[in-house]
Amino acid sequence: MRFKVLVLDHDDTTVNSTPCIHYPAFVKILEELRPGVNYTQNEFLTANLTPGLGAFYINELRFTPEEMEREQIIWKKYLAEIVPPFFPGMPELIRRFRDAGGIVCVVSHSFPQIIRRDYTAAGVPVPELIYGADLERDKNKPNPWPLEDIMRRTGCPANEMLMVDDLKAGLEMAHRCGVCFAACGWGYENLQIRSFMLNNADHYLETVEDLEKLITVGHRGRISCVPDLGHRDTSPLSLNGEAS
Repeated sequence: MRFKVLVLDHDDTTVNSTPCIHYPAFVKILEELRPGVNYTQNEFLTANLTPGLGAFYINELRFTPEEMEREQIIWKKYLAEIVPPFFPGMPELIRRFRDAGGIVCVVSHSFPQIIRRDYTAAGVPVPELIYGADLERDKNKPNPWPLEDIMRRTGCPANEMLMVDDLKAGLEMAHRCGVCFAACGWGYENLQIRSFMLNNADHYLETVEDLEKLITVGHRGRISCVPDLGHRDTSPLSLNGEAS
């Protein structure tokens, strides 16, 4: 195997969540808070790239702090009630990587307990380390802290890690740490995101099969022994708009 540590984003990288969770929640948010305002799913995805969804709500839609709280309640309700499917081939890739001795980690803006739920529902081994929305804002991507912590806890240097994500927060985090970054191109079709990633990512991957080729090229043997990391503990998700 070419890498010892595979760091995955969750939404639209590992699970196909925008069509069944994030965009329907966005539509519901607009129906309640901005009636008559409509955006396509493609426009929603572009807003996630730039300026970022939080900034989009505040600067474009002019949400008040109270409306931002309501937005979170609606989004978390969809997140808690709907289990998104894994992209075809991803469960098998994760199992093979782990069976070869690799470490799988997740760095996401979703909640760790939701990520564990999705992996468990699909029968996929839960990642060894998960970093998500339970972190303080200055410790989540694009801040480099999650990757730096993975390096500390695994003992693996940056050149033995691969970060896979569909958006620029993951890319910026990886590049700040000197970690190889692969853009996930199988989640959706968006020309702005595709162009950005083709110009900035170390690798642009069209399919899950492309990812498998990237992590296995040039090496057929089992990865050397890796530490037993256990799991990061996280608190359960509350539906009252707060992560408890």
